[in-house]
Amino acid sequence: MAVIFPHVLHSSAFPRPPPLPPSSSPRLSPSCIRASSASASSPMDPHSQGSKTKFIDFPYVSAPHKNLMVDLVSTLETRLGSQLLPCTLPPDVQYYQNESGTNHASLHIRSGLSSSPVDLILGSWLHCELPTGGALNITSLSSYLNPTTDAPNFLLELIQSSPTSLVLILDLPPRKDLVLHPDYLQTFYQDTQLDTPRQKLEKLAEVKPYFSSSLYIRSVVSPTAILVRIEAGSGGEGKGLEDIIENDLSPIAKEVLGIWLDQCACGEREVGEDEREYLKRRDDLIKRKTIEIDLGSNFPRLFGADAADRVLGAIREVYKV
Repeated sequence: MAVIFPHVLHSSAFPRPPPLPPSSSPRLSPSCIRASSASASSPMDPHSQGSKTKFIDFPYVSAPHKNLMVDLVSTLETRLGSQLLPCTLPPDVQYYQNESGTNHASLHIRSGLSSSPVDLILGSWLHCELPTGGALNITSLSSYLNPTTDAPNFLLELIQSSPTSLVLILDLPPRKDLVLHPDYLQTFYQDTQLDTPRQKLEKLAEVKPYFSSSLYIRSVVSPTAILVRIEAGSGGEGKGLEDIIENDLSPIAKEVLGIWLDQCACGEREVGEDEREYLKRRDDLIKRKTIEIDLGSNFPRLFGADAADRVLGAIREVYKV
């Protein structure tokens, strides 16, 4: 969510939006195959009451954009719902805005049960009116695993700065050094053919590579990361952005999420105690850097000191950093 939550990258259309992230073949866990019986009334359900509807509404984006986000959230809920705790964020953290009413945001976090390899799932959307006119809209969905497994995390960001321009970040960020652990590269990136979705997307005439201005962000994504800028046609020329989101981005995002669920979240890949300590230090460092470097500087500017303290405090509590 480029200016608010983990995993957000920098958009040139807006002042410094933030970032985050950071053997045997994985086997599917039965707990990930069963649909959660509680998912029908989960906090991400659009029929739940009060401010909880704010997140799933995605009120400022187009119908194809909203449909994609709702489908991805629903897929996560169905597969992982039985492993997740309810969202406990206060209502004024689940939805908040600045005093002038020009900037609005929603944050949703569900932590995993102690018996689950899932650390948390995080969803967010952000709407900011730009000084130059128009608006910046960012939607994000991230899933983190805990140190009982070394499998990659999941990251999706859609950063839209105009009706025809969008940046997509879609990746399974690694949690181990790929040079030191070539088997990790083989298992999660080569055997899963994760480079194929990127190649499909980059064949479109409207798609160009996106290079973040942040060297830190470039250092934490995987070799198969999809970082692209889409400049859609206007005035009847070329494919429109809504068409690209519905017919090109949506199938690819769902494919990548499916790979993450099957091979990472639901793959029974355990690590020893020494490695768990390393993974925890690495995971905590990425969370801490996100808060200190990006969120801490952007939140007060966008939403005021009171809202920034409230939201950042809630994030620190969930992150345990």
